[in-house]
Amino acid sequence: MTSAIADPRVPVDTLLERMLPARASDMPLVRNVLVVLAGSALLTISAKLQIPFWPVPLTLQTMVVLCLGMVLGPRLGALAVIAYLAQGAVGLPVFAGTPEKGIGIAYMLGTTGGYLAGFVVAAFVTGLLARRAWDRNVVGTVGAMLVGNAVIYACGLLWLGSVVGWDKPVLAWGMTPFLLGDLAKIAVAAALMPTLWRLFGRGA
Repeated sequence: MTSAIADPRVPVDTLLERMLPARASDMPLVRNVLVVLAGSALLTISAKLQIPFWPVPLTLQTMVVLCLGMVLGPRLGALAVIAYLAQGAVGLPVFAGTPEKGIGIAYMLGTTGGYLAGFVVAAFVTGLLARRAWDRNVVGTVGAMLVGNAVIYACGLLWLGSVVGWDKPVLAWGMTPFLLGDLAKIAVAAALMPTLWRLFGRGA
């Protein structure tokens, strides 16, 4: 494994594969389905929890999206987010602000739609970075989180500008109020991921 980590061209195990290897499971498909559903449930919880913060209340949703990618890998991480979006699309109140601000496809096509789509891409990208062992130390985790957040903002702002018009203060509405909270979440993830590897990533 040391040689794999040293060579960035060679994919390495994700944390899930160290904790619960598919090859060691009698039913790997069942394992994967349960992991995806658990990830989507965790996303729902993170969307509903609000932490008092300045200048806007803080949710842990983007941190959970990016950490799911790193823990589960690109495929299962993205599938967990897709499962979450599918639940929202059929009308389940899984998103932040639902059902008060609407539900289903109508909500997803609103101003936050680009961020929701960006969640899928960001989980996949951070999963790819985890395959290159970025999640095993503080510096790598910070880098992966920054890349993932950039993906989410890019998708979200492009959609937001298309919906409300580019003559509006798109950055002031869709990015700048959340940057300080994102830095706090990056700090939490930078402590969390290497700690999880030390606890559960035996032989990493």
